[in-house]
Amino acid sequence: MGMIYLYTGTGAGKTTNALGLALRAIGHGRKVVIIQFMKGRKDVGEYKVRKKLQPLYEIYQFGGKGFIMPGKHKTKDVEMARKALKFAEEMVRKRRPFLLVLDEINLAVAWGLLKAEEVLGFLDRLPKRTNVVLTGRYAPKELIERADAVNEVVEVKYPKEMITQKGIQY
Repeated sequence: MGMIYLYTGTGAGKTTNALGLALRAIGHGRKVVIIQFMKGRKDVGEYKVRKKLQPLYEIYQFGGKGFIMPGKHKTKDVEMARKALKFAEEMVRKRRPFLLVLDEINLAVAWGLLKAEEVLGFLDRLPKRTNVVLTGRYAPKELIERADAVNEVVEVKYPKEMITQKGIQY
């Protein structure tokens, strides 16, 4: 029976946690599909590794290269988020993944790109064998209540000036 895992909070590492589960599943020969909401950078490690991990690993992005600021999204951002959710339905039906990662979907709901009811309806239609990970800050209570396991990632200590490194932050 598939489980729903939710990673939220203001600390770094929500996507990284989901990618860890993806790597573990691939190690056991299981199919993984990752759909990134509001992300479009092709220079990130999780995107660049896709060809090396085929056919068990697929990743799709639905977003631009820049960040979407709360309350400043455009109609095209809403359209991309809805397209991503519809694409997730197709992938579940066609690819039948063991693990489906919906990266930043919590934030997409929190910022009004998607409605919680849309995501809950999608989750209700999932095959029992599919495990799902929902990531992103500000997870709405409806998704938290629906998830089987919820982890909150919090900042305990952070450097004053973050130096980003390939392979660590992206």
